[in-house]
Amino acid sequence: QVQLVESGGGLVQAGGSLRLSCAASGRTFSTYDMGWFRQAPGKEREFVAAIRWSGGNTYYTDSVKGRFTISRDNAKKTVYLQMNSLKPEDTAVYYCAAKKATVRLTIVMAEYEYWGQGTQVTVSS
Repeated sequence: QVQLVESGGGLVQAGGSLRLSCAASGRTFSTYDMGWFRQAPGKEREFVAAIRWSGGNTYYTDSVKGRFTISRDNAKKTVYLQMNSLKPEDTAVYYCAAKKATVRLTIVMAEYEYWGQGTQVTVSS
């Protein structure tokens, strides 16, 4: 069982930066691949970024490549999403999610077993 709590959201102007954190409970955090997803008003939840249990592999959706960086600290049981050069279209509720590590990363939402409650990110123009 893993419980996830996101923090770090807020209101920022376009071009600004935010760092989201996702703190996990449980003793097996290092055996989980982690992902960030987001849901904008009136839209479906979408994949943003994922990181392997070891931190050795990452994957991003095209719209955030070069602007967002996912990382993790297994000792602190925390995964991060550094968001730079934010755009109004990045406005959404951001969720972190966990799945037991398998042979490869996945962007498929249904494969993630545990979810946080979400944190709001609003980017003003």
